[in-house]
Amino acid sequence: MTCLSNSGREVVEFNVTGESVELPIMGGKTYNAMTFDQQVPGPTLRVTQGDVVKMTLTIPDDEVTAHGNDMHASQISAAAFESINPGESKTYCYVAEVPGVFKYHCSGVKLIGMDQHVLSGMYGIAIVDPIDGYKKLMVEKTAVENGKVVKDRQFYDADALEFQLQYNQLYLTPEGNYDAGAMFKHHNTATVVNGMQFGYVPNEVHNALIKGDAKKNIFVAQPWNSLELKQYQSQLLYVENDQHVRLFIENNGNEPVFFHIVGEILDRVTQGNRVQSAGTETWLVGGSQNAIVDLVFDEPGVYAGVNHDYAAIYTGAATVFVAGDPFGLNQRLIDAGVLTEPVPSYAYVLGNPSDAVPPMGKNSIAHPAINVHGLMTDKIVEQKIAEGAIPLWEVVPTLPPI
Repeated sequence: MTCLSNSGREVVEFNVTGESVELPIMGGKTYNAMTFDQQVPGPTLRVTQGDVVKMTLTIPDDEVTAHGNDMHASQISAAAFESINPGESKTYCYVAEVPGVFKYHCSGVKLIGMDQHVLSGMYGIAIVDPIDGYKKLMVEKTAVENGKVVKDRQFYDADALEFQLQYNQLYLTPEGNYDAGAMFKHHNTATVVNGMQFGYVPNEVHNALIKGDAKKNIFVAQPWNSLELKQYQSQLLYVENDQHVRLFIENNGNEPVFFHIVGEILDRVTQGNRVQSAGTETWLVGGSQNAIVDLVFDEPGVYAGVNHDYAAIYTGAATVFVAGDPFGLNQRLIDAGVLTEPVPSYAYVLGNPSDAVPPMGKNSIAHPAINVHGLMTDKIVEQKIAEGAIPLWEVVPTLPPI
């Protein structure tokens, strides 16, 4: 297969497997997940507009069912997404012509069971960067000049610190199997962000740093507290104040996402490579739809990114951002010898969670550090560590008392 190799375009290979594995859910239980590459969501593909994507899906010999891969960034015959059986591989190619965020997902077995495969974990995103990069950000502000309030618009460079947030639901029986009956009634058992309920909330380390007691919870729900949970321990998202932040949002599920950040304004929302809104409080993202949200966190503090559907919030769709140093930890970290000088965000100490950080692309700012986090098997954890991500469950116990 030539895959347009002589077209003068960059060819980007995207090689994934389709595998069923057992993964944890809230409450100390597990469920029977279907995955791309033993992780939920699957790995993020990032390319530039005009690149050729060469996608190869391989199903291991011992997999229990066939799988396919429907990539929404493509514009090719749907026949390419036909499922393949255990022990087989299939390759197809397409030109990523349109910039944006695009879902990819298992197409089931000749379309039958597609709901089970997707809602059991077989989904991910492809980010297609605009060929000429992203645009600088304008933020509405005011100022007082000569005793009069006037507009004082602030402009930020196109380079941004980036995160990815993918929303979905779980429909499970008490035994951890997919429940189609519950799905048809829209009775989900969990709302997940990047595969986990409440995966981005405080943990026992934050409890100890802020409250002085690892057992005193800060947040209303902290189901993934312990360091012993390793990659599944919940982690926070850290940003600097007055920093351009870009969020890649995808709704992979059945229910709408009313994306909102408690305490902040969404300074710009882009869909279909067109700015749809500026200075809005909440943005609706339908099923299999995306949004790119740009914003600046003005004040040091704690901010909650939510699906502003109360049922979704209370069943898992809460993501906590910490901007700057709202808890005055810099001096304590310096006194303890962890830092030599103040840092603009806690990411310099603890890193940002690997599953919330997309691959670098156009106008990306590198994260100060990345920690190992996500709904993934130990095999994928080893790969993340080899790539430089920090296993906090090994590092935190070695730190001096703070």
